Amino acid sequence: MTHTDSPPPSLYAAREPIFPRRVKGTFRTLKWWLMGAMLGIYYITPWLRWDRGPSLPDQAVLVDIANRRFFFFMIEIWPYEFYFVAGLLIMAGLGLFLFTSAAGRVWCGYACPQTVWTDLFILVERWVEGDRNARLRLHRQSWNIEKLRKRAVKWTVWLLIGLATGGAWVFYFTDAPTLLQNLIHGTAHPVAYITMAILTATTFFFGGFAREQICIYACPWPRIQAAMVDEDTLTIGYRDWRGEPRGKASVEGNGDCIDCMACVNVCPMGIDIRNGQQMACITCGLCIDACNDTMAKIGKPLNLISYMALTDETRERAGQPPKSVWAHVFRPRTVMYTVLWAGIGIALVVALFLRASIDVSVTPVRNPMFVTLSDGSIRNTYELRLRNKHGEDRWFTFAATSDAGFLLTLDGEPGLKVLVPANATKTQRLFVTAPAHSLGAEAARTDLRLWIQDLGTEAVPSNDRVHHDTVFNGKGE
Repeated sequence: MTHTDSPPPSLYAAREPIFPRRVKGTFRTLKWWLMGAMLGIYYITPWLRWDRGPSLPDQAVLVDIANRRFFFFMIEIWPYEFYFVAGLLIMAGLGLFLFTSAAGRVWCGYACPQTVWTDLFILVERWVEGDRNARLRLHRQSWNIEKLRKRAVKWTVWLLIGLATGGAWVFYFTDAPTLLQNLIHGTAHPVAYITMAILTATTFFFGGFAREQICIYACPWPRIQAAMVDEDTLTIGYRDWRGEPRGKASVEGNGDCIDCMACVNVCPMGIDIRNGQQMACITCGLCIDACNDTMAKIGKPLNLISYMALTDETRERAGQPPKSVWAHVFRPRTVMYTVLWAGIGIALVVALFLRASIDVSVTPVRNPMFVTLSDGSIRNTYELRLRNKHGEDRWFTFAATSDAGFLLTLDGEPGLKVLVPANATKTQRLFVTAPAHSLGAEAARTDLRLWIQDLGTEAVPSNDRVHHDTVFNGKGE
């Protein structure tokens, strides 16, 4: 007997292209509406205008990197206020945890950019090449004029969508109409062209070719979600106790499932939900629409496949009614996420409306701690950073309150007034002097409160003022 070495089995499985069939139903309609709304928001938002005055940009939503600010309609966020952005990111994470713990991977199935653009690309593919069977035939046939023509049309539309996607993204970072003109005339900054090229290529590849591979292999969320769900989480499941054994409806003893494969043919991930919950399932609900359509045609009860929880499965197998949706949604875990989410949101709103209109930072100069002048007086130096958040130049003035008498002077300014340009930060040195033999000069440390007042403009005077507590260093031991 001759022993022949056989090659080891390959651990790599070649990707089988997925061609989802068109389906109608509640969840498909919901996905269409959500896709239209989210794409509309993404593409239209950079073109919305918001009047902020003559010296500020009028784009409603703008990430102004050059001037280090973020504008969102009436809200203006400065770099030192990044805690607002951090708070929004935390809220986004908690919101994702909340929805996942309540209804599984609804983010993946309905709102994830990969899902939204893949749906759009499949819509274009179906429009150009036909529904599932036609696309399968085109995929299997050899290259000819028809296949080349359809692929060229499809890829061209995909590239245009990718270009619009990249274009919309760069419009968020500068004035959209101006950038559009510069892009057309070839005078835009190279970074704009590079960013658009990268986003066009990634959108084209991810939405047109990678599709479910991104969800399965590149995205970490399918693995993280296991920690977010429990036995009361609503997710898509197959009632096998009702559907098995599969077969023709006319055969006595068969279950409700006639093994029509409709649920598999419409799945954008190419899985069979009847095999149980799987990591690849994005809970988009299309299999529910397909199965309900079949059940309606053969006169069987609907929801052989539907959103359900593990606790519902146990109850239904025992002949008991499932829990209500509200019982699944409102439970300790989801309530905790909701309270945390709402608490952070309320804190951000309060911080937004309570933030001071004048923003000043005061830093004592420590080297040296103080200077003894020729007349014996003691002088301390303070570094002031004055931020003018308004759209016009503003005058600021200064005063001090303390148990000791102090004299204030500004470096390079004849009086105690300084002009801060619009939407800018000005650094100014303030000298605080204690006369010789005064309480402030003789003591080691004296509490000092500096007052900064915004005088506004001649046309619109202002009395806004803030204070900053610091200390004055004297020559005492």
